[in-house]
Amino acid sequence: MNIRKHITLKHLMIGNQKMIGIQFHPNKVIQALIKELPNPKWSKKFSMVYIINNKENLHLVFEKFKGVAWVNGNSFFKEKIIRDNHPVDINWYRNRPKTASYRHVPEEYLMKLELKRYALNTCKTYILQFEKFINHYPDCPVIELSEQEIRNYLQLLIQQQKSNSYINQAINSIKFYYEVVMAMPNRFYSIERPRKEQKLPSILAKEDILRMIDLTKNLKHKCIISLLYSSGLRRSELLDLKITDIDSKSMLIKVRQAKGNRDRYTVLNQAVLDSLRKYYKAYKPKLYLFEAIEPEKKYSTTSVLKVVNQAAKKAKINQSVHPHMLRHSFATHLLEEGIDLRYIQVLLGHNSSKTTEIYTHVAIKKFKNLKDLLI
Repeated sequence: MNIRKHITLKHLMIGNQKMIGIQFHPNKVIQALIKELPNPKWSKKFSMVYIINNKENLHLVFEKFKGVAWVNGNSFFKEKIIRDNHPVDINWYRNRPKTASYRHVPEEYLMKLELKRYALNTCKTYILQFEKFINHYPDCPVIELSEQEIRNYLQLLIQQQKSNSYINQAINSIKFYYEVVMAMPNRFYSIERPRKEQKLPSILAKEDILRMIDLTKNLKHKCIISLLYSSGLRRSELLDLKITDIDSKSMLIKVRQAKGNRDRYTVLNQAVLDSLRKYYKAYKPKLYLFEAIEPEKKYSTTSVLKVVNQAAKKAKINQSVHPHMLRHSFATHLLEEGIDLRYIQVLLGHNSSKTTEIYTHVAIKKFKNLKDLLI
């Protein structure tokens, strides 16, 4: 089949009505067949032909071009659902007490988050951000809001001096409703995102981290800090670890369904393994490596933050320290020791090497080895 004989179907929203947009390369045969479709019209805004979006018309398009052109209709089929991830419990949002003066996220929004198995933190962010958006326009149905009204809301966030990250979260939550829940991708063809801020990660000196570990006398807390640093774990990954994820024979830790729903392995330090064995005998966790007082319940994120903050104070570190700084320090220190960036990328679980490359900007130990060009 000629590569130019193909059409692509797009979701369009024109005059508050869903339409099927039809993109194609100029071709007399295709143009003649399009004229035979029910009431085809041309959209100058989107530069494509469109017809009313219904099951009959969608079926007719495929029948009409069968054997003539390849039809790309991926946007009109149900998206693949990730089935291997853990169930997401967002029933708290569903069962909250409702008030007439506050608009809550619609049920179809919650259902789509559950079906797509988004991480719980992502669900929380999307729900809270989207509710702020719809409550900014309390008297207007969300489906009827124009692109300009969305722009006005985002401009308000800029005027309120919200961070670029905050604004991007707002955009993502709104996009999710229109493009995923309501299947209207064209709503954001021309919405600009804030330019991504190039902030360098904050790191700690190796000596400071070792002092934090050494001055922490609580065995459980010592293991938490040691693992965050020596294995480069995210806080959520640490809390999701189960006893069976520690492979002492291979000296590896299996990180299950981490960010991006990917499994990976990271390194296990011998000194940390020795501490973990002592910890296991003393605390006897049942399921998760680090459990709350109640058996088989994960240790809390706030508890980990307190553990790290207290250790930093004991070590007399004069800056705000959070768990993720230990992960940043892990990557930076490995790079300074000459470990290939590609291996660090694998250990961190980064999908793109560009994400890992940020650590080249803070690996100052390598800078000291540069030759003085003035000598």
